[in-house]
Amino acid sequence: MRRGLSKSELEIFQIVRKLGSAKVRQVVESLPADRDVDFFTVQTYLRRLKAKGYLRTQRQGRADVYSPAVKPQSVIRQITAEFVDRAFGGRPLTLMQHLIEDRGFTDTEIEELQAMLDESKRRRKS
Repeated sequence: MRRGLSKSELEIFQIVRKLGSAKVRQVVESLPADRDVDFFTVQTYLRRLKAKGYLRTQRQGRADVYSPAVKPQSVIRQITAEFVDRAFGGRPLTLMQHLIEDRGFTDTEIEELQAMLDESKRRRKS
């Protein structure tokens, strides 16, 4: 399993994923206007993401071009697992209970959730 991502690393990873591939300058220019992050800080984040295995590089002239080395779904899976472990003692049902009680679901969302649960139960039986 790869090492986890900080909030800023995740933000940078998502920008590279959205762009498909990018040089440091392109990532800097893609940050929200209210984010005051300089070129060298972004470069550091990109290098960390590469070292952690989330990005790969290809040399283009004198610059590195970064691109995702993992699928977004695997990043989401890892972040979710870490969150459930830290916040809910590894119990996903506790997370679901919290979401249902705290956030509330619409009737449509409840029906969709029920359909997912039914499908999951069917798959496990077969």
